[in-house]
Amino acid sequence: MFTGIDEVDWASLRHAYGSAEDVPGLLRGLASPDAAEREVALDGMYGSVHHQGNVYDSTLACVPFLFALASRAEVPDRGAIVELLVSIGAESAGPPAQAAVRAGAEAFVSLADDPCPGVRRAATGALVRFLDEPARVLELLRRRITVERDEQVLPTLAAALGLFVRRHPADAAGAVELLAAQSGPPYSPGMRLAALGQLALGAPERLPADLVPTAVRLLRERSERRATGPDRVDPDTLVGRIRRLRPSDEEGSYLLRTLHRALDDRVADRIALLVGQLRSPDAMDRCNAVRMSAGLFREWRADFSVPVSLIGAQLERLEDQLRDAAVSVLAELFGLAAPAADELHALVTARPDLWVHTWERGRPSLGGPLKALARSGDRRAVPVLGQLLAGPVVPAGLGFEVVHLAPAAAPLAPALRHRLGQVPLDSPEAAELAAPLLAALTALKDPAAVPEVLRLLRGAPDGLGAREALVGQAVRALDALGTAARAAAPVLRGLLDTRHAALAAGALWSAEGDADAVLPTLLRELTHGRSRSARTAAEQLGRLGATARDALPGLCALAGSGRVWERTAAARAWWRIDGDPDPVLPVLRAAWSENPYARGAIAECLAAMGPAGAPLRDLLTAELATARRHTARPGGYGSHDIAQDERLLANCRRALASQ
Repeated sequence: MFTGIDEVDWASLRHAYGSAEDVPGLLRGLASPDAAEREVALDGMYGSVHHQGNVYDSTLACVPFLFALASRAEVPDRGAIVELLVSIGAESAGPPAQAAVRAGAEAFVSLADDPCPGVRRAATGALVRFLDEPARVLELLRRRITVERDEQVLPTLAAALGLFVRRHPADAAGAVELLAAQSGPPYSPGMRLAALGQLALGAPERLPADLVPTAVRLLRERSERRATGPDRVDPDTLVGRIRRLRPSDEEGSYLLRTLHRALDDRVADRIALLVGQLRSPDAMDRCNAVRMSAGLFREWRADFSVPVSLIGAQLERLEDQLRDAAVSVLAELFGLAAPAADELHALVTARPDLWVHTWERGRPSLGGPLKALARSGDRRAVPVLGQLLAGPVVPAGLGFEVVHLAPAAAPLAPALRHRLGQVPLDSPEAAELAAPLLAALTALKDPAAVPEVLRLLRGAPDGLGAREALVGQAVRALDALGTAARAAAPVLRGLLDTRHAALAAGALWSAEGDADAVLPTLLRELTHGRSRSARTAAEQLGRLGATARDALPGLCALAGSGRVWERTAAARAWWRIDGDPDPVLPVLRAAWSENPYARGAIAECLAAMGPAGAPLRDLLTAELATARRHTARPGGYGSHDIAQDERLLANCRRALASQ
């Protein structure tokens, strides 16, 4: 197995953490009779030699020895070694790694017939990935299907056939026929589910018309047949921790995730499939459903009230893993979690121990159930948040969640002010501690907060970084308080020559309403400030209305030459000052198409424009008719801020109604 290993100059090779002189020990550890030693060795291979999927010269040097280990029947856990080889040769690893694994690919032929099911599972897909003879590969898979009896291996054969269909479309007909045959009796429910998923990915025309009911029925039949054994205890290694993060029924998760991925934009079918999963009598099926629901909610727009209600029902279960998964998903839904609010409230009431999450390092944070309840906008979260504010330590980020409850959270204002007044100004963490409290008081527009906010502006010492970080947050809070912040006017004037000038000018306008006092500063920042300052100045100038007409030349220049955010801000201000939509609408239309992230601000502007925004009605109607969330991308890429997308949709509806 290790012939020639000492002839390699490992010290001259590198891995993620430097010299690869420890790699021979890792390779030998993979062959150890001691299970713990093998686990540590595999941990080391993934942690350094193949760190985060990267390939180094030492990784390539390991490949022949890994093939030798995988081919020796006396070596335990060879399936993990084959998985490592497949990962090293992945397309994302680059041509040298692919070539290194492809050079030994003939070994996968015998490994696909190995007596060990774990080896066969790992080797099956490798035949398709690394052998360059499609006809031979298809025949090997066909023969393997006729003799394979292990129900843990059979679905991997379906996955290999699906991969074959996608990699070799010219030779795919035979593989499609095999998949179509495996999707029906007498094959096992797991095999049939696997085949349906692969057909959906590669040959959707061969799917049955009743795909979703069939898949749900097969899932339940599979769950009834699934053997249960003692829980595996994974060691505290990188690989062990990764295993613990995987679903308990990893194969079931893969089967249904494949089907969801293949259905893609057939959102109604995916919701029906998810509902079937969530109504399964089997806890593992429901847990898998909860976890995969997150991707559906993040990427697509639809009426999710039924699956959300069913996810809420999982909170009543006794299984910690299922409950935690449900809480995690609901916390990211914000207002869409409302159908589960009763169950969230019941959990918060019954389990005070879940109000706060304590970390090994760092400050405690708000617990998931309470966070999800607050983000849903349910006022029943307010009393519990009040109890936490009265406690010895305020969980990190609590104030940010209060924002979602305003104005219902008004009773919390005194406690928030008190906590803000306790922030130690000489601490490097002052800004971090103050930010969530300021956000909450800003959302509540609490006029009594002015003294505490002024304390931050006046008292934070220079030199620690706290003052610079605090100023912007504090000024925004004062801006929201309007004329109630008149006492802050002298401090705000003192900021008109700093990098916070545009923000301070806006807050001063809110407090005093004196255009002459702020217009020179805003004009200066508009034309001579940095990009962000110019954008902020434009936003503030728009608030001044017709009294800021002197800014029109500068806004015109910014609307035609700035970045998309600056152009959008300039166009919005231009409209509010001049009232002529003709020069503004082309800028907004271009920005809408150029950057989806700007659409929220544009839709808000169109809602304020009323009938004047009607020429952009087509953008609004097209957005409302689009099923995919505006910052999501096919395949699940892009930002998935559900709350931001829901605000965009609300603004689009409001804008259309105003026209």
